[in-house]
Amino acid sequence: MKIRKAIIAYKSGSQIGKMWAERCSCELEELGVKVLIGPTGATDNPYPVFLESMHQEIDLAVVLGGDGATLGAARYLARLQVPILAINVGGHLGFLTHSIEECGNTKEIWERLLSDRFAIERRMMLEARVINVDEGLGSRMGQPCGPFLCLNEMCVKPASPDRMVTASLELEIDGEVVDQYHGDGLIVATPTGSTSYTVAANGPIVHSGMHAIAITPICPLSLSSRAIVIPPKLTVSIWSLTTDDFSLKLWTDGVIATSVFPGQRVDIRMSDCQAQFIVLREEYSYYQALRQKLLWTGARVRYPNQYRP
Repeated sequence: MKIRKAIIAYKSGSQIGKMWAERCSCELEELGVKVLIGPTGATDNPYPVFLESMHQEIDLAVVLGGDGATLGAARYLARLQVPILAINVGGHLGFLTHSIEECGNTKEIWERLLSDRFAIERRMMLEARVINVDEGLGSRMGQPCGPFLCLNEMCVKPASPDRMVTASLELEIDGEVVDQYHGDGLIVATPTGSTSYTVAANGPIVHSGMHAIAITPICPLSLSSRAIVIPPKLTVSIWSLTTDDFSLKLWTDGVIATSVFPGQRVDIRMSDCQAQFIVLREEYSYYQALRQKLLWTGARVRYPNQYRP
């Protein structure tokens, strides 16, 4: 791997993240790499500056934070096929990251990258567009917009500062109406995102090595509404059934992307680009990650498996 230009994003407000970023920057610059560093978080977005300053010629992105910081990097860098090295420095759950213990010797990491002793894991992403379906109503309220990218999930649900708004939505898959929902919203997730908001909403866990789309209603006012997993090539369309509610939003990985006005729908499909993550660990178990991150404990009574060799 040739590393000429690198960016380092660390979690906003994390002193340990900033210290790691400065250390990594110094080490990479000693190797002749041009480096830019910056904080990333709810109020900090370094990627437009990174891309403009580097003329979109980035060989490596180092993300020092948790899953939120990693998701932000993926949304901006997937289209450019920039490999992301994510280290859980100052983060919480860290599903998408290496642990800080695994990456203590950063100089060894750069040596491994330069000598191609690593793997690249590619993960499916989704893209969404907002479409005007009622030209008279939709064009007065808002213009078609997108595409918006996500690594975890697209979510269509209201946001209001003064009340809890209930959404009335219709789900369509490849032109066929599937169901109508009255509740808090709908989640459309990748396999990567199935262990995030989707699993919290009682949706299915889908192995991250698969290509599939999981659709999960959020608190529907119906005992028959259930999550569904569909093939990745299908297009999911979500229609708003109200004509006077202007609180509906499209969320990408937990961040508001845009408003969805009456007379508009949201089309969601698998993106042509994939997020690329650098994998340093030689042994990784997806199921061990589930047990550790989601605190699976199994049955209350544990039995030895005497048949296992």
